[in-house]
Amino acid sequence: MSAIRVSELTKSFGSIVAVNRVSFEVQENSIFGFLGPNGAGKTTTINILCTLLKPTSGEASVYGFDCVKEPAKVRQAIGIVFQDSTLDKDLTAYENLLYHAILYNVDRKLRKTRVEEALRFVGLYDRRNDLVKRFSGGMRRRLEVARAVVHQPKVLFLDEPTLGLDPQSRASLWDFIKRLPSEKGVTVFMTTHYMEEAEVCDRIAIIDKGRIIAEGSPEELKKTVGGDIVYLKTRDNFAAKDILERALGLKPVLREKEMFIPVKKGETLIPEIIRLLGESVISVRLQKPTLNDVFLKLTGKHIRDEEWDSTDEFREAIRAYRRRFDRG
Repeated sequence: MSAIRVSELTKSFGSIVAVNRVSFEVQENSIFGFLGPNGAGKTTTINILCTLLKPTSGEASVYGFDCVKEPAKVRQAIGIVFQDSTLDKDLTAYENLLYHAILYNVDRKLRKTRVEEALRFVGLYDRRNDLVKRFSGGMRRRLEVARAVVHQPKVLFLDEPTLGLDPQSRASLWDFIKRLPSEKGVTVFMTTHYMEEAEVCDRIAIIDKGRIIAEGSPEELKKTVGGDIVYLKTRDNFAAKDILERALGLKPVLREKEMFIPVKKGETLIPEIIRLLGESVISVRLQKPTLNDVFLKLTGKHIRDEEWDSTDEFREAIRAYRRRFDRG
């Protein structure tokens, strides 16, 4: 069963087309990654799915509920972890979750049980009576995941959930996120700048300039790059690129001070590259394709090089969400 269906979705802001006829499906109880550079249309698409924006054209539904015609039912079916924290730091962990349960009309008889279950799930039950302002960044993110699932949503949207966390906190948070589909029956729709995190996705859609340019499992996408990736740095990358294109038929991609070259058998090609370029070679390294290589090949840029837009549009989205929720 499809948890999310998007068909020919388009959103324009005046003459700017932020999302251009996007179509995809997300299967129930799966983890779906939505990746793209800043300004690609990720946030706009998520805002439509979360009923924060209305599309210009096309259709979007969550568990069969139309995002335009049935926004209240969609909001009841989803949970959201925004990039910026929205916890009340002057409340305890328990109080933050209880307040959320009340907002989502969780039955009074079930609230205490649901809150305690969510806190246990993310390993914060023993800290339930501590004020959130005393929590570390990693603990706050885990608490936000707990809050987002306390009303037992069918779909959880995660917008850069681990941004700014140290590696240990990121790994701890993902331990909980990966368990959501199997243990809680929650479909996860996420964006991330960390390609190693995207490896846990069942499927990934890469969006650039408002269009989906590739979709598949992590392994399927990596196969599109080729067998190996050669990273090459020379004293004159422009001249070296020209030589490699003419002599070997390669297609190097220039990125700052290094070249990115997809090849079938890197170990046999590297000696030929060094023979051709000689002393101009500064460094060369070989690795298997990663999702970041896929992203680089398709968009010409590293996703981590993109600065995330967490300014006015994002904050207005939070305010719009609260206003809509308050109105029911």
